[in-house]
Amino acid sequence: MTATGVELNARPVTRPGEILEAAPGLIVTQHSGEGKANQYFLRGYNLDHGTDMAIWVDDVPINLRTHAHGQGYSDLNWLMPETVNTLEIRKGPYFADEGDFASAGNLHIGLIDSVSSNVAEMTVGSFGYERIFGMGSARVGDGNLLFAGEAGAYNGPWVNPDDMRKINGLLRYTEGTASDGFSVTGMAYSNRWNSTDQVPLRAITSGQIGLYGEEDPTDGGNTDRFALSARMAGTDDAGSWKANAYVVKSELDLFNDFTYFLSNPTQGDQFHQHDDRVMTGANASRTLNGAFAGRPMETTFGVQTRYDDIDLGLTDTYQRAFLSNVRSDKVGEGSVGVYIQNTVHWIGWLRTIVGWRGDYYDASVDSLFDANNSGKVSAGISSPKFSLVLGPFDKTEFFLGAGYGMHSNDARGATITEEPVDRVQNPGAASIPLGASPLLVQTKGAEVGIRSKIIPGLDSSVSLFMLDQASEIVFEGDAGDTSASRPSRRYGVEWTNTYQPASWLTLDGDLAVSHARFVGFDSAQADLYASLAGYPQAQIGNAPGNYIPNAPEIVASAGITIGEKIGWFETLRWRYLGASPLTEDNAFRSSATSVFNGSIGYRFENGWRIQLDALNLFDASADQITYAYGSLIKTDSLYNLCYPVQRAPTAVCQTGVMDYVLHPIEPLAVRLTVAGVF
Repeated sequence: MTATGVELNARPVTRPGEILEAAPGLIVTQHSGEGKANQYFLRGYNLDHGTDMAIWVDDVPINLRTHAHGQGYSDLNWLMPETVNTLEIRKGPYFADEGDFASAGNLHIGLIDSVSSNVAEMTVGSFGYERIFGMGSARVGDGNLLFAGEAGAYNGPWVNPDDMRKINGLLRYTEGTASDGFSVTGMAYSNRWNSTDQVPLRAITSGQIGLYGEEDPTDGGNTDRFALSARMAGTDDAGSWKANAYVVKSELDLFNDFTYFLSNPTQGDQFHQHDDRVMTGANASRTLNGAFAGRPMETTFGVQTRYDDIDLGLTDTYQRAFLSNVRSDKVGEGSVGVYIQNTVHWIGWLRTIVGWRGDYYDASVDSLFDANNSGKVSAGISSPKFSLVLGPFDKTEFFLGAGYGMHSNDARGATITEEPVDRVQNPGAASIPLGASPLLVQTKGAEVGIRSKIIPGLDSSVSLFMLDQASEIVFEGDAGDTSASRPSRRYGVEWTNTYQPASWLTLDGDLAVSHARFVGFDSAQADLYASLAGYPQAQIGNAPGNYIPNAPEIVASAGITIGEKIGWFETLRWRYLGASPLTEDNAFRSSATSVFNGSIGYRFENGWRIQLDALNLFDASADQITYAYGSLIKTDSLYNLCYPVQRAPTAVCQTGVMDYVLHPIEPLAVRLTVAGVF
């Protein structure tokens, strides 16, 4: 499935990453400030900031492995939606050219090469939203030079304003076409912000803070990203080829406090995560046209390489001031992936796609404060793929996909041997042994479905899918150690529809229903549950179970777009994130979130446009995201049982009060845009 830039920019969105919701069944949200990577939900996954959904922009990978905050961290706040040409959407581990993080989905964003007229936009809106954007292109030599830039600010409805300030720029030179030509692209981006992170429900209901209040007003961060990439492609009598190379320099500093006074009863639990890296890589593929048994055939050979040179830090802080070191690491992580994919058109209504992919990873970790957590690790994995397409019959085709995929784990988690502690502040601290996690984890999936255009104007598809993971092992950046969960299984159904009965009217609707469960019994969780007996505020929600926290069961969306290229236009969109379990025993469950966004505007014959967007149109009271875990605030009765003199069991004091922890959705906001051409 492919969505055009025009379709993406017709969507009223709160933040740039939300244009990805053109992918059916995908919800994009935010649980912190406007400079932090989005939170993604797809096919029964809480994908955190990008794990198991690969994102590429102009063939440059966005997911960052061995990241300070989360594996696969995918920040798109630097993306300018107006510069997007296409969004290619694929799901499942069935494609040989997709490797790390691509098991649930893979999204490829293509950029435009030129514009017919120079564009200038200005947007102002509720809660201090301001944005200016400009884009233009010029003929240079045999190609086109595209330039675009933006500057933005936003406070949000928060008691402690986000005070987000970002600046962004793009310069791109292209010659030829996407299949016969080349491009060179440079990008630069910088952002600074405060953040109101998720807050405990009990603090709101008690009146300690308001709905848009915070526990720590010094949370926030800053980030910078600079990228240079080049792409080439060509065709010849034998087939086609393409290649690209890139270098990305990025830096991120995050200050978060998710547990408040659980670990530090006086100064709070704020911590600082630092990620500074240079990512380089190159990809190349060659497609040969041929025949097998007299039938048309294409065979693609490809290689993908990448190396990340990373400096990582995790420290405890108080109001962004350093308190103590938890861990600091220098990591070098390289990978090479090779693949082959063969497509045979057996007859007019039958084609098969058979593929194989091999990935090899090698990483070295230099743990500066604890040599026992240093080391080298390498791993390889093989992933066969298969797809079959029957049709079309009366504009209808059937498809089947099956295959193995993979995702990488944080390299620090693959070399760790003991829990990180501050050796300077606690030189005699006892070592707590930890087990290392595998560097690569295998996934496997299957899908069967039908696509049809038999009804004039209607493009509809239904698919049934299944996806297994050998382990949902993740590195806990908040703590600096690993958390290895059990194997998991997900299955579900997706129904996608787009209907265009007239050139001026488009309707769409998507529904995804998923079932996600862990496999096996969690004995460690059972032991923890038993150790909390007698303290229900800590015990409830910690019983062993097979529910996967934050795995949405229902995701739905619908929209109506009205208008031609000239004149009035209107858009109304609905997005729905269903209730989900928040703990493995299902004792805590999130409420569903249902939100409408709309826009209305007028396009003039001279190319000017005026547009009014209304976000959360009906002022729904809901949450961007909800969690349930243990924390402590000073008004908790349990706080007084743990500090200053501990009278409750250690396990209880380390767990804290189990409660809903939420980040509310912003109330009704309006944004007015005026755009001109020159």
